[in-house]
Amino acid sequence: MVHAVRVHQTGGPEVLTYEAVEVPPPGRGEVQIRQTAIGLNFIDVYFRTGLYKAASLPFIPGNEGAGVVEAVGPDVNDFHPGDRVAYAMAIGAYAEVRNVPAAVLLHLPASIDDQTAAAMMLKGMTAQYLVRRTHHIKPGDVILVQAAAGGVGLILCQWAKNLGATVIGTVGSKDKAELALSHGCDEVILYRDEDFVHRVKEITAGKLCDVVYDGVGQATYPASLDCLKPLGLWVSFGNASGAIKNFDLLQLSQKGSLFATRPTLATFVAKRHDLVATANDLFEAVLTGAVKIPVHQTYALKDVQKAHKDLESRKTTGSTLLLP
Repeated sequence: MVHAVRVHQTGGPEVLTYEAVEVPPPGRGEVQIRQTAIGLNFIDVYFRTGLYKAASLPFIPGNEGAGVVEAVGPDVNDFHPGDRVAYAMAIGAYAEVRNVPAAVLLHLPASIDDQTAAAMMLKGMTAQYLVRRTHHIKPGDVILVQAAAGGVGLILCQWAKNLGATVIGTVGSKDKAELALSHGCDEVILYRDEDFVHRVKEITAGKLCDVVYDGVGQATYPASLDCLKPLGLWVSFGNASGAIKNFDLLQLSQKGSLFATRPTLATFVAKRHDLVATANDLFEAVLTGAVKIPVHQTYALKDVQKAHKDLESRKTTGSTLLLP
């Protein structure tokens, strides 16, 4: 028996139950790993609350982790016991030991440690598709990143800055402002104290932004649209403040023939070659120092309820890990 966190009914952090479970041998196409670090992400909250539907109840939440291969199932040829591996977008991460489809698993470079890997796979690959594929950032672009001091935000800001963009970020406190400025932001806006639309107009001398990356959701819509120049792109990639409801398509024409998209990492890495290419691009960005992965909080896996409470109350910055 090993320990895992299970959700027997959706709801608040109190539904996260730390309990003993049995892990069967890996099945066909599966790899069993003993996890050394587990990433905490807002998508975990969406599954816990029922905003995103798990296949069945009870379920083990979590979508990102790193560890060491203990066993492989039939038809697995690329992984062997002792290999260091990491993954994202494979629900069931909140466990000491788990089985993972080999199709989503990635070998780790020797110079990337397990905690860094667990902190960056989901958030870092999200940043990759945002700056490389959803909109290919180029020198001279002006972008706004909502929640710039968050897990995705700090990686996204660094990467966009490295690609030549001018980066404006919104944050909730002066401490977070300093953090964002040290991780790629050229300008920061304290959204609790300032009207971020007005400040974007001031910062850009009325020219506004080419792209707004918005992982906040309800609280920043529709104001994020007012930060875009004509033909600009609004990328809504998260719902930290709640899901956007009653999206008004007509606003896009009224505010300058804007473009809008609601992407998700799962689509961008659905094919194995895309997953590998995305991960390799992330590994290169980290190994060259273009992107640093800030792990600012760690919690024991058994303290997962507190971790979720802190995440939802915006007490966390950068990446957060659960340690088995």
